[in-house]
Amino acid sequence: MSRLLELLAAPFVSRRGWARKLRWSAGVAALGWWGLARRRPRRSPLAGEVALVTGGSRGLGLLIARELAARGCRVAICARDANELQRAVRSLRDEGLEALAITCDVTDTAQVERVVGEVVEHFGAIDLLVNDAGIIGVAPLDALSRADFDQAMAVNFWGTVNTSLAALRYMRPRRHGRIANVTSIGGKVAVPHLLPYSCAKFAAVGFSEGLRAELAGTGVKVTTVVPGLMRTGGEAHAVFKGKSNLERAWFTVAAETPGLAMSARRAARRIVRAIERGRAEVVVGVPAKVLRLTKEMLPNATLAALAAADRVMPAAPPRR
Repeated sequence: MSRLLELLAAPFVSRRGWARKLRWSAGVAALGWWGLARRRPRRSPLAGEVALVTGGSRGLGLLIARELAARGCRVAICARDANELQRAVRSLRDEGLEALAITCDVTDTAQVERVVGEVVEHFGAIDLLVNDAGIIGVAPLDALSRADFDQAMAVNFWGTVNTSLAALRYMRPRRHGRIANVTSIGGKVAVPHLLPYSCAKFAAVGFSEGLRAELAGTGVKVTTVVPGLMRTGGEAHAVFKGKSNLERAWFTVAAETPGLAMSARRAARRIVRAIERGRAEVVVGVPAKVLRLTKEMLPNATLAALAAADRVMPAAPPRR
């Protein structure tokens, strides 16, 4: 018995034994902490907050709404199509989540004011606004008109401005709030055949970045979200002009190819984490990060590559 006690005590007598003891203790402590963290999920800082998600009836907007509701937010979603909104609410309820659905055209300031007022009346506040409402048109320049640019700006830029200004009237007096503006890598790099969309998204990026700077110290944080291609099924709702079948074909292939386009569900999780942390900007997807970095480091070469890509894309049919 005495020999056994000597053997057990021996490792702790020498310095090497003490070092071994410390390493062993640290390992046990780390393992215990990891197990405790696994058993007790971290409470989201968004829990209990009131969130409004525009364009929340489908695609990325609906997935963001789902992530927010799962983190304990009280969620409202808005979109133009009442039927799509009801389908979205039913899909959330199937997962045990709730959302208030309100129809709204974000290009109409009166409707936007009404929706934000309804959210505040229903929940008592608005703490978080996610601007995801948007449209996308795919066409070469020669197939476009001024109206295509007007429409893209009305929804993708002015829609973001309208909702942000309406929400700020409630956030700033409370010195508390978050705004997340879903822009696009097309707002950092102008991609051929997406010119009106890119113009509107460039404007949205500028608005979002400037808004964060001007709201510094007010208690309202703004996050600029820059996603790349995502597998959302958005090509079904895009507008194609020119040789529309060919335009639809290349856009669909790009939007549904793993490696080029990321999972929209995974993108939604990353976006919500960035909102939780109050980040200034989040670029979502490896291809988007590579494209942005390449444009910043090699602007001339990047633009030359985009021009080369444009030459192999479908040309507009001859004008009559």
